[in-house]
Amino acid sequence: MKKYSVILALVAYSWACREQNIPASSPPARSPDFAQGERLFYSNSPNKDSSFYYFNQVVINSRDSLEIAMAYNYMAFIQSNASDYFNSQESALSGLAYLDRNNPNHHYSLFSIYTMLGNSCTNLKNYDAAISYYDSALKFTRNDTSRQYALNGKAVVAQKMGNYEEAIQYYSSILPNSIHNSREYARILSNLARAQWLADATYPVLPQFWTALAIRHSEKDNWGLNASYSHLSDYYAGVRRDSAFYYARKMYEVAQLIISPDDQLEALQKLISLGPESEVKQYALRYQQISDSIQTVRNNAKNQFVLIRYETDKIKAEKLLLEKDNAEKQSKITRQRAWMYGIVLFATLIFVVLYNRYKKRQQRLQWEMQNAIRENKLELSHKVHDVVANGLYTLMTRLEHGPAMNKEEIQDHLEELYEKSRNIAYENPVATNTGFQKTIADILEPFLGPELRINTVNNDNKIWKLIPHDIKKELEHILRELMVNMKKHSEAKSVVLKFDYRDNLVTILYQDDGKGLGPSVQYGHGLTSTENRIKKLNGSIIFEPLDEGLKKGLRIHLSIPIPPMP
Repeated sequence: MKKYSVILALVAYSWACREQNIPASSPPARSPDFAQGERLFYSNSPNKDSSFYYFNQVVINSRDSLEIAMAYNYMAFIQSNASDYFNSQESALSGLAYLDRNNPNHHYSLFSIYTMLGNSCTNLKNYDAAISYYDSALKFTRNDTSRQYALNGKAVVAQKMGNYEEAIQYYSSILPNSIHNSREYARILSNLARAQWLADATYPVLPQFWTALAIRHSEKDNWGLNASYSHLSDYYAGVRRDSAFYYARKMYEVAQLIISPDDQLEALQKLISLGPESEVKQYALRYQQISDSIQTVRNNAKNQFVLIRYETDKIKAEKLLLEKDNAEKQSKITRQRAWMYGIVLFATLIFVVLYNRYKKRQQRLQWEMQNAIRENKLELSHKVHDVVANGLYTLMTRLEHGPAMNKEEIQDHLEELYEKSRNIAYENPVATNTGFQKTIADILEPFLGPELRINTVNNDNKIWKLIPHDIKKELEHILRELMVNMKKHSEAKSVVLKFDYRDNLVTILYQDDGKGLGPSVQYGHGLTSTENRIKKLNGSIIFEPLDEGLKKGLRIHLSIPIPPMP
């Protein structure tokens, strides 16, 4: 009945939107990608990959924060429906970052995302977090229907935790308000009766179960009938085994009708425990078939979601890189123009001879720089060809003509090529005309985001102008490797970098609040490269795992001696 909770969430969300005269599930102005994603989402097709793709396009291309938030919300629904609860949480939290709690136009979306998070946490059995999210959802309800849904979520959690009296209180408080909605009334009545029976096995629960069942029959509410048959089977399991078996069969029939594999499995479990020995084997076989099929389908769906999100991240990174490159080019053009105008004016006002000498020198320096750039590009092109292109060609040749390779082998080859290409990229970074303070800021900027804060102390050109150029270049590599290693392994939310220079010694203190290195330092590629670079500079590196009560993370002390200025 997990899919049932997702459908109920959408219904509640739709009512919340209706009260505010906002189109259900969407911002006022929808892009073509958003509209196509909604059309596919509400279609009868069980495969929601295409819908997920279009909502992902919204995330990439839209400039409307509300539309992006709702696209993330739909993606969270789709992932939850595929039992991909962890990634569903990630999508919902990503959408939450685009919403403003103080903007009334965002409240319906905040309600939907918080209830989605509550559902995911419930399915992951993280009940405390689920209660917290449902409480947050309650702050943004605008009608009884949405409020009832959030309170129903809290009741479900309380029931799963064994707090039956608390669950009864929640159900009892929302039951009177649902009287005008037959399906909702039947659902709450049935859940209330079950909680009362779980709290007291002698409670006369059948009249309420029968009432809910009759309503669901009249409404042709197959999802509700599925739940009623489950409750009746559980009740009769300890009273009349034949009746329990009968309702388990009814549940299985309805679960097949509504195409709910999870409920089919639940019904089959009941049939296996209640049925005659002559039928148990066929029920067990069918259970295994459905279970294997579900696992295969959900694994494929999860993989597809990951691939789509990977493409998103890749495109975003490419966009940011292009924007940065264009900004740098424009800034360079502006500086070059100003510089040239200054030279012309200075030469005109002073004397022609000095201007000509300066011009010749500039031409020579420019020629040398161009030659250096051409040589660097040629060298880099050779390395890319030899390492990456040849590596890919070899892999393609093996795939086409060699023995069959499994997924893990292919991934290993690709990971090796990735590491080699990354090393090429880090070997000879192009020098910039900006101060080293800005260089450090540029290194750190790609890692900033809603999930990570980076604070720097003493990142000042007054310090860096005292440091030789070759050492600053090595520091660029060291800092980049530290940040890459942090991003891949630490799961940190905050990073502090403190720089200092005194007594011909430059020191760097790195500290994060991630999971640390454990009892001993594990040298991966990044840390090994960092240590080698520091040793080449006759410096030192000290790792200090943090474990101070609630405060955990990693502290790294770097020190590099600086030769005295001549």
